[in-house]
Amino acid sequence: MKPNALAVRSENLLAMLAMGGVMLLPLAEIVVRRAFGVGISGAGPYALNLTMWVGLLGAAIAARDGKLLALATGEFLPKGWISSGAHVVAGTVGAMAATLFATGGWAFVNLKYGTHEPIAVGLRVTVWFASLVFPFAFGLIAVRLAWKASATWPGRAVAFLGIALALWISTHRGAVEGLPAWPGIAVVIAAAVLGAPIFVLLGGIALVAFLVDGSAPVVLIIKAHGELTQSVGLAAIPLFTLAGFLLAEGRSSSRLLRVLRGWFGWAPGGTAVAAAALCAFFTLLTGGSGVTILALGGLLLPALVADGYREKFSIGLLTASGSLGLLFPLSVPLILYAIVAKVPLDQLFIGGLLPGLFMLGLMAALGVREGLKSGAARTPFRWNEAVAALIEAKWELMLPIVVMVAMLGGFATPVQSAAVAAFFAFIIQRFIHRDLPTMWDVLRVVSDCVALVGGVLLILSVAVGLTNYMINADFSSQLQEWTKAHINSPIVFLLCLNVFLIVVGCLMDIFSAIIVVVPLILPFADLYHINLVHLGIIFIANLELGYLHPPVGLNLLLASVRFKKPVLQVTWATLPMLGVLALGVLLITYVPWLTTGLLDLFGMNTG
Repeated sequence: MKPNALAVRSENLLAMLAMGGVMLLPLAEIVVRRAFGVGISGAGPYALNLTMWVGLLGAAIAARDGKLLALATGEFLPKGWISSGAHVVAGTVGAMAATLFATGGWAFVNLKYGTHEPIAVGLRVTVWFASLVFPFAFGLIAVRLAWKASATWPGRAVAFLGIALALWISTHRGAVEGLPAWPGIAVVIAAAVLGAPIFVLLGGIALVAFLVDGSAPVVLIIKAHGELTQSVGLAAIPLFTLAGFLLAEGRSSSRLLRVLRGWFGWAPGGTAVAAAALCAFFTLLTGGSGVTILALGGLLLPALVADGYREKFSIGLLTASGSLGLLFPLSVPLILYAIVAKVPLDQLFIGGLLPGLFMLGLMAALGVREGLKSGAARTPFRWNEAVAALIEAKWELMLPIVVMVAMLGGFATPVQSAAVAAFFAFIIQRFIHRDLPTMWDVLRVVSDCVALVGGVLLILSVAVGLTNYMINADFSSQLQEWTKAHINSPIVFLLCLNVFLIVVGCLMDIFSAIIVVVPLILPFADLYHINLVHLGIIFIANLELGYLHPPVGLNLLLASVRFKKPVLQVTWATLPMLGVLALGVLLITYVPWLTTGLLDLFGMNTG
């Protein structure tokens, strides 16, 4: 085996072991607590620190594979020397930011070394050892961003000079202390527009702000470490995402499509409704609508066209349906919102159920209309086929039921329920259906999963610094004062919020938007008497629209790649769906009962 291939496999294996620990510790906790009435000492802290390892190692893998989350604006640059120059600038600034975080991570390790401070009382693993992943992962990210900045040696040399400059700045902070922050912030923003990863935008602004104030990058690492190891529900994100990735592999999607067509294919638009529902199911687990489009587009588009649906409608339906599952229980963005906003997760899951079904119903209505208009083929209902399809897909259909019963029935915490979901999906795909015939196939899927999770948790770790900077700068209070002076009506405020969030959804991925924007808008919930659960559903629903909004909605770009169509053609195909979903978002916004009705019914609405 070549050294490079060995290094790749070793890196993937290390990330897989960390992910395995995140999954197995909560599972063991369930078994031990049921058997002996006590938990496993330190299971929670261990799982959270392993989540930190999964996130940062995953980010390094994403940097290796060119999968770090970035703004869509870089896709519109003309090919040639302009695009090449933009890559060099983006890679250089990205490598500098990652280097500064690596030096901060190393300083943090040195700070904790010798203190023998355990990650929790009674545990033998120390904070300094657990934190070694910061300098290691950020160092890898810096080198990889510099290497990928250009295909030519001169371009790479410029990027590696950026690493050298960052190392100089980290040891000569006095040279930049007291300088104006705006030139550095402008460079960071420009690099992000040119294609630098989103963590560079968020973390780079925080780095510039702290450096000119005389602080060291270690401050940001300390805050990131605290955020990653104290967010109790954080481990649920990689676990639910892993469950979704495992199910997306192999024939699970085909089995579920067979069930939906077998039971509902007789109705007008049956295949279109089935396709929308299937997209929603996969998106709620992976948390990434782009993953759904890329994974299911090759299966669903030919199925729709073969049944007589227009290609234009089919592309628009699949592009729009890619984000439908974000409001349903188990959705990863809902989990992240619950963590950031400190809202009970069970309330958020129940609050999103009716809005999620409502948005899915709107897509289903379009499918029915198209089925009638185009005379698309229907699948005659046959009991034998419907029952056979149900039996074949019984394991996939059981997964959300098992998880929801475990969570809402009080048998498991959200993290433990997520571990059940990931383990259940693993057993289904590896041993029951054998869609993953070898453990190397499992390793490949875990590698893809941790690359996505790494991009998300990397953003979370660096965004803490930006959030703290904005709090220290009293930005939120100033925003509140301006809003109170100019907007008196809650109705007008919600309309402005809708517009603002759609723009945010166009320019940022949903995870970074939650981390950065939610802390800024939370104070407005009290100001305008908005239920926090309702605010969260409004937030996620608007970001769903942002994915579809031209010219840079992420789903438009990914659908263009998946279906091999120009972005403009995909945009025109998606506009009717965008209009219908926009109407749905307005109703969700101005009819709070859709969100709070079930909470009131179950006596769970705490405001």
